[in-house]
Amino acid sequence: MRTTVSYPRHVNEVERAIETPGDDEAAAGRPENAAGNGANETGAADAQGTGEPGAGDPEHTPKGRRRIPVLLGVAAVAYSLDLVSKLIVVAYLEHRAPIELIGRWLQFEVVRNRGAAFGVGEALTLVLTAIAVVVIVVIARIARKLYSTPWAVALGLLLGGAFGNLTDRLFRSPGVFRGAVVDFIAPEHFAVFNLADSAIVCGGILIVLLSFRGLDPDGTVHKG
Repeated sequence: MRTTVSYPRHVNEVERAIETPGDDEAAAGRPENAAGNGANETGAADAQGTGEPGAGDPEHTPKGRRRIPVLLGVAAVAYSLDLVSKLIVVAYLEHRAPIELIGRWLQFEVVRNRGAAFGVGEALTLVLTAIAVVVIVVIARIARKLYSTPWAVALGLLLGGAFGNLTDRLFRSPGVFRGAVVDFIAPEHFAVFNLADSAIVCGGILIVLLSFRGLDPDGTVHKG
């Protein structure tokens, strides 16, 4: 006679209780993992594709607005000081004895100069006038991508100085494009110059320093 062994009912229920949680957690965990992986992948793609300043090198990212108002403001101040100073010295000092400021080391003496800054190139008046116009055009083109305040100051000094001397060449005798520039600052053992010349020199020196530091007009910094 064959004997049939029957297992208690509670044994089968225990087995189902042991197997079910594992299966349920696996099934429930898969959507969460998939969602988590998708979020990570989306975040990584966003970090790589947004092009925001924080995702890249901040030294190479232009910041803020264009500095055209700074450029124009500095240029206006430099031009105004040069123009007013020339009007004053021509009205009160021309054809008179030099005025000593620091003995003979520094004097005011009005000189009509048909050359470049500090009396260089007196036979090249037309060429120097054309160069001044080219400088102004180049500065205007650079201004479209000007985000650096130091560069705006430097270019403003150049622009104001160039306009100051160009005004003399256009409106002073002996004629248009051949006018003589008014110089009046006369250090001893040095060429006579004006405020426009000083602005041009200071702007040029500042541009050299900014270039050595790796700062570009658009506000980015390069190394190398």
